[in-house]
Amino acid sequence: MNFNNILETIEKVDPEVYDKLDTRRSAMKQFASFGSKVALAAIPLAIGSMFRKVYAGGTGTNDTVVEILNYALTLEYLEAEFYVNGLNAGNLIPNADARQVIQLISKHENAHVAFLKSAITAVGGTPVAKPTFDFTAGGGSGTGPFSNVFTNFETFLNVAQTFEDTGVRAYKGRAAELVGGGDYLTAALRIHSVEARHAARIRMMRKEFGSGIGNVKPWITLNQSGINSSLVQPSYNGEENTKQAGIEIVNINGTGITANAASEAFDEPLSKAQVLAIVGPFIKP
Repeated sequence: MNFNNILETIEKVDPEVYDKLDTRRSAMKQFASFGSKVALAAIPLAIGSMFRKVYAGGTGTNDTVVEILNYALTLEYLEAEFYVNGLNAGNLIPNADARQVIQLISKHENAHVAFLKSAITAVGGTPVAKPTFDFTAGGGSGTGPFSNVFTNFETFLNVAQTFEDTGVRAYKGRAAELVGGGDYLTAALRIHSVEARHAARIRMMRKEFGSGIGNVKPWITLNQSGINSSLVQPSYNGEENTKQAGIEIVNINGTGITANAASEAFDEPLSKAQVLAIVGPFIKP
């Protein structure tokens, strides 16, 4: 294995690699240290660890990646347990087709949990413990505003939509911090797109099974949740934005685009603080 060639190849892509590794001389010393401490077959893993610390995230530290992945893991725990509880809730789901959809979404969420836990361990971190949830949004009392979440399918879908829409915006809000994170950024974006599909499917189920809400769309219009609860509103605030990169989309270039259409065409991110405030009532202290 010619480590000099490896460094030269990386340098072509990132001319600042030696600054990130301290110096080229320092990098060569680290490689020499690998050679004296590990078996030949393990050297690629050791080299990967060395560069992972450089390219892990926006701050160049594994701590950033671990924190973001644990943040995502907490949200995936929430969704995964929610759907498992729904599937186990007796006669909640009205027919076989709806159950099949919820089963598939449940499998996706549990796969996300398993992946994130493995990714956190692989980067040297410790997966955060799963919180205890209160899906009635009672903060642990079990008697929150969604007290019939597992006995009324319409309420169940309302909460599901809120979780999925929040998840989409949450991933969008932290993705930029993983720029330079290679596989971790790629995986986060792949989960993000699946969460968006979940959100659209749940919305279509609300249109099918809900009462008096035939205008539910697969995307968000302005900051409208379509759910009769002020508790979920923070998940939608900010979606009414009609400017992107400082450009007003309404009537852009004389096209007659409305504010509704402009807001529907783009999703907005949520910050960590916003997301934690949204999911707070669903987590027991």
